[in-house]
Amino acid sequence: MVFKKKIVDREQNHIEANLANSKIYVKDVNKIYYSAKGQTLAMQNVNLNVLENEFVCIVGPSGCGKSTLLRMIAGLDEISGGQIVIQDKEIIGPGPDRGMVFQSYTLFPWMNVADNIKFALKLKKMPKAEQEEIVDKYLKIIGLEKFRKAYPKELSGGMKQRVAIARALANSPEVLLMDEPFSALDPQTKADMQLLMRQIWQVEKPTVLFVTHDIEEAVFLATKIFVLSSRPGSVKEEVPIYLPYERDLSLKDSEDFIKIRRQVNALIDHKVL
Repeated sequence: MVFKKKIVDREQNHIEANLANSKIYVKDVNKIYYSAKGQTLAMQNVNLNVLENEFVCIVGPSGCGKSTLLRMIAGLDEISGGQIVIQDKEIIGPGPDRGMVFQSYTLFPWMNVADNIKFALKLKKMPKAEQEEIVDKYLKIIGLEKFRKAYPKELSGGMKQRVAIARALANSPEVLLMDEPFSALDPQTKADMQLLMRQIWQVEKPTVLFVTHDIEEAVFLATKIFVLSSRPGSVKEEVPIYLPYERDLSLKDSEDFIKIRRQVNALIDHKVL
């Protein structure tokens, strides 16, 4: 009995040590979907640890649960078991501590660019002068100062995602969650957005958890990559990315970059149709 208690204490101490060093801590998370036909185990014993200011990407085969995991961390989907903790608080639902950027353009079409960015600031009843200062800051960061009064229908896809990123960051979230935000863009715009996102991260230092099916994108952006296995999804491997802190698009042609891209690709469970 004493021996069992020591094991339990040791495990608790290990959890507390991880929590102390974590921004996002996912412990033994499961996800089960129920239907008339029975139940489907979508994710099993998912464990990951994201430190403050890290840029972490999640990759894996289609259907492995990448977006599901992000939605559970966002509090938009319930977990079936396990624990998700952000900054010492267990997640039980959505909250302002998490900013979310989706694949689809989720701007309010009846609001102009400035009003979209300041939406959450208004809800917090922040003084108008502060709101305008924050909007000015992020319009400059995303390079859309001249589009302050433009409406979403007047913007390109890449511009809409810039505004969505600015809106998420303007609320000063503990973490920024991004669900394949550039996948609908053309190759050139996508590359430009990757470079912009990396530059924003280097300046603003948010903690980012970024889901993508694009391995090249993950390697370019990330400080660390989690590779998920096929369903039921779980963490197959954690891959640290040892590339220069300052990055431009020419990095994708370097020998080190190609080597890491191949390493991550080899870990993906590819299926031949």
